[in-house]
Amino acid sequence: MKSQLFEKLFKIKIINRILPQNINNNYLGYDLAKFVFYILTAITLWRSQHHLFSPDGGAQSIATIPLDTFTSSGAAAVIGVFGLWGLSQLIIGILYLLTSLRYRALIPLMYILMCVEYCIRAFYFPNFKPIPTAGTAPGALGNLPLIVISLTMLILSLLTPKKKRT
Repeated sequence: MKSQLFEKLFKIKIINRILPQNINNNYLGYDLAKFVFYILTAITLWRSQHHLFSPDGGAQSIATIPLDTFTSSGAAAVIGVFGLWGLSQLIIGILYLLTSLRYRALIPLMYILMCVEYCIRAFYFPNFKPIPTAGTAPGALGNLPLIVISLTMLILSLLTPKKKRT
């Protein structure tokens, strides 16, 4: 009976940490997870600007997609899609930035979204929608480490250090 009650309370506590009833700046997890989130926010914002403003959207210059072998309209389509990707990264980066500055209670939820994004990048796209490249894009190399980092930081963001329990 006590075990079931403890299990139920633990599940409620975790859900409330992921989806808090009050979205405020009260972050209860480990500071390391908060600081890593700040770094990942900056990286997301930096990546977005490159995809938005680089002449090739980073398609050939970073992702090694051989645009010069495409028709001009095919290359333009890929560049346009990379620009849209940059816009998506900018939007999620702004959400991360708002979370970092004003709504830190949402950091665990943002880590879940980050983990989902990088899992899909790492497992879905290479297997079901592969993109021909001349080499390995840096983003592809970073997917697995970012999955591990986001999962680890999610756990740290859900745990409350002793100094914050009082």
